[in-house]
Amino acid sequence: MKVKQFDCVEMKCLGGQKIYEEIKNMDIKEELSYWQEASQELVKMKNEKLSNIK
Repeated sequence: MKVKQFDCVEMKCLGGQKIYEEIKNMDIKEELSYWQEASQELVKMKNEKLSNIK
């Protein structure tokens, strides 16, 4: 029997649970701010990776 070393479905579920725990007690304004900050962080990471390629 083959043993999985990585389970993307499990990883997605764990990530969703982590986010849920972080935002479950937030009101809508706090949650919107959370997602805006997360989006800005992703753009920053993308730009850093692109600048490293050049």
